[in-house]
Amino acid sequence: MITVENVKKSFGDQEILKGISTTFVKGKTNLIIGQSGSGKSVMLKCLLGLFTPEEGRIYYEDKAIQDMDDDQQRELRENIGMLFQGGALFDSMTIEENVMFPLRMFTKQSKEEMLTRVNDVLERVNLQGENKKYPAEISGGMQKRVSIARAIVNRPKYLFCDEPNSGLDPKTATVIDNLIQEITHEFDITTVVVTHDMNSVMEIGEHINFLKNGLLVWKGNQEDIFKTDNKDVTDFVYSSDLFKKIREVQLKGK
Repeated sequence: MITVENVKKSFGDQEILKGISTTFVKGKTNLIIGQSGSGKSVMLKCLLGLFTPEEGRIYYEDKAIQDMDDDQQRELRENIGMLFQGGALFDSMTIEENVMFPLRMFTKQSKEEMLTRVNDVLERVNLQGENKKYPAEISGGMQKRVSIARAIVNRPKYLFCDEPNSGLDPKTATVIDNLIQEITHEFDITTVVVTHDMNSVMEIGEHINFLKNGLLVWKGNQEDIFKTDNKDVTDFVYSSDLFKKIREVQLKGK
């Protein structure tokens, strides 16, 4: 579990996060959603320790990042998996080498032990036997699955996903969403997903945090979000043509 208490972050005179408090639940897909400029990315970087808030505290379980010494921060990093927006695979490395990279960085396992673990996670994301291919030789959806395998290879307690469906077609995006949720439940991970994709909200929005102008203006799940009267949320949800049609059907049925 990750607990955020009154986090504020500014750049110069511009206040980006204006006192956010929330909880990211273990074993659930926790989403951070909102329009561009709402503070999603800054919130993510604060959670990762890349930005230091001017005020507020972020707790991993019962320990605040601000109170961790260097050894504790390193231990925390070893327990974090990250799925980057563009995948961030190393073009010059094979799939096997990409997935093995965190093990080389954070463990002292033998080559045989690392390879066994790599094969385990590649099988989990349905990429068994693809070890020797390079990222350029596989599809965008397969690249995202490689990125997921790399993110979980070190058995993290926390998984962060930054716009995981960026650049994917709707069918492949659903596959990635479902894989993230399955892994979250299977390994009881605290997963945080930053997204603006309403399809992701519908698929895996178990615990949703809606940001607007640096404020947390609504919390709920994928069922609650279609029932709320919060105008900021409804404007966001029904901004696409598809969800406008859904809204029209809902209103006609009342």
